[in-house]
Amino acid sequence: MTDHDVVIAGAGSTGLMLAGELALAGVDVAIVERRPDQKLAGARALGLSARTLEILDQRGIVDRFLAAGQVAQVTGFAITRLDISDFPTRHNYGLALRQKHIERLLAEWIGELAVPIYRSREVTGFAQDDAGVTTRLSDGASLRSAYLVGCDGGRSVVRKAAGIAFEGWDATTSNILAEAEMAEEPPLGVHRTAHGIHAFGREDYEIHDGKIVFATEGPIGVMVTEKSVGATAEPTLSDLREALIAACGTDYGIHSPTWISRFSDASRQAVAYRKGRVFLAGDAAHVHSPVGGQGLNTGVQDAVNLGWKLARIVKGTAPEALLDTYHGERHPVAARVLRMTMAQVALQRTDDRTEALRDVMAEILDMEEPRKRIAAEMSGLGIRYDLGQGHPLVGRRMPDLDLVTPGGPVRVFALLHEARPVLLNLGASDSIDVVRWSDRVETVTARYDGSWELPALGPVAAPTAVLIRPDGYVAWVGEGTHGGLHDAMAIWFGPPG
Repeated sequence: MTDHDVVIAGAGSTGLMLAGELALAGVDVAIVERRPDQKLAGARALGLSARTLEILDQRGIVDRFLAAGQVAQVTGFAITRLDISDFPTRHNYGLALRQKHIERLLAEWIGELAVPIYRSREVTGFAQDDAGVTTRLSDGASLRSAYLVGCDGGRSVVRKAAGIAFEGWDATTSNILAEAEMAEEPPLGVHRTAHGIHAFGREDYEIHDGKIVFATEGPIGVMVTEKSVGATAEPTLSDLREALIAACGTDYGIHSPTWISRFSDASRQAVAYRKGRVFLAGDAAHVHSPVGGQGLNTGVQDAVNLGWKLARIVKGTAPEALLDTYHGERHPVAARVLRMTMAQVALQRTDDRTEALRDVMAEILDMEEPRKRIAAEMSGLGIRYDLGQGHPLVGRRMPDLDLVTPGGPVRVFALLHEARPVLLNLGASDSIDVVRWSDRVETVTARYDGSWELPALGPVAAPTAVLIRPDGYVAWVGEGTHGGLHDAMAIWFGPPG
């Protein structure tokens, strides 16, 4: 039996991000992954949202992803594209990048952080007690840890073994995805018909003026709506041919599939993200249709919210109650994602009445205020955790300001590279007394003379001090006084030393 502080089930995007967060905090973390390597077959998530790019920027690794993907205005709601180029962020765009590349880059990052991955093994169950969790693996071995986090997908073994209910809505649509050869060239792009939505594309593509231009050679990627819903077996080439003929009148001579899979719009969420020493994140905690591209991004943001909190408890520098804020903050976010996704699925229906509704929604989203509000939500930039009343910054992501410090200019996100909390003092250098937390919170005295602006909200009053959590969200704001600062420090980072 091997000991670790934290064991993570699943080396997908969520599990990898969580492992990196914990490793940065000096936590002994290990991942259990059924795949022998990081290769990923099939089409999964296709990009990163603006807020996820900000999170990667907070850790100093965003350039790796930008170099591998294509920057574009890809934020949208149903079939309506929403331009966020006027949003106050360095990343006022989305990044087109396939999940296999996202995972590869995250795996390289945690490799640099020396996180061990137990590959070709699966979690088969666990037993938890007052002191920790014993996780059983498919090879007969066990891992002992203080905590276990299930990042093992929508069919999560960890969630089922924990007895956590997965409530929600059954599927109303079903689609087959595949990559295969075709004897005839299909019309590349997305097509909406009375039979549903179908699309054809190739692995390689470029984005020009917001439009996708596919390569002229290579296997064809296919997505096609099925007539019936509820199939549980893996789809076959025969199923794919049947669906193509129903939708297009031909199967284009499809043959030699590299892979075939199926997805639906089933929408479910775990009723609890924590049970004792066991947590859920990513698809293990919430599943929904991929329309809108929020699944992977929501999971990565789960990981960043949980990581620093779990690290504080492992290190013994914060109260146990801190762990309950993970469910309290992230569960409402995913619940909203499910509702927004179901609304988009409804708008993609192909009957005349839905067509009329879609036209009306497009007109509404062409107006400034609705566009900004929905775009902020879809891009992740509008998330606000309920941390109480006060300044509009409280509970929201901290803008990446260009600061002037005694040591020279510095960006706010550069202060978060090590996943440590920061107290930003924008007033007199000796005006804040937090020396008793100096072992846990970095105090930075700086000046910022520009305007303060938040996505969708617009300009806000300039604060005199800001307490920034390791995940980049604001825990406390000073507006000329420091009332409440010591209470906030104790809540999030433990009692004074």
